[in-house]
Amino acid sequence: MSDYLRGTTVKQYGDVIAGPSSAMSPIYQQFNIIQGLQNRFDSTLYDIRTLVHADLHDDELHASEELNKNGYQRGAGAICGVVLEGHLKAVADRHAVSLRKKDPSISDLNDALKNANILETATWRFIQHLGDIRNKCDHKKSVDPTKEDVSELIEGTRKITKTVF
Repeated sequence: MSDYLRGTTVKQYGDVIAGPSSAMSPIYQQFNIIQGLQNRFDSTLYDIRTLVHADLHDDELHASEELNKNGYQRGAGAICGVVLEGHLKAVADRHAVSLRKKDPSISDLNDALKNANILETATWRFIQHLGDIRNKCDHKKSVDPTKEDVSELIEGTRKITKTVF
């Protein structure tokens, strides 16, 4: 490199053995090494972020299971709904999906992801169903959520957080 920068040329018996142009290949190799490291660094950060995100979701879903088991269906459903909403928001961010609302709901996020062709229709319908159960937990209706409803919400949310990226 220093020979290149100084413009040094090495000759033997009048023939050029190494000149400034000889440095181009090593420079290109170093550039590719650095570029590869940058991609690897970004990938590692993504992996760490994803693992932490999944760990937090697992903890919150476990808390929902405990609340549901002890008769607190509304609280369990509310926590689970927050997990589902947060995961869908992260998926939308990861795919750079533009959202119309500042604080989108599960339904808003679900529709935006479907419109961006990130979700298949069956998954979109499944998330709609989970959102309906969450709404039953969050809003006073004539029918209260059952343990079975909330268990379905918890397991469905666990499935979505593990399969939709």
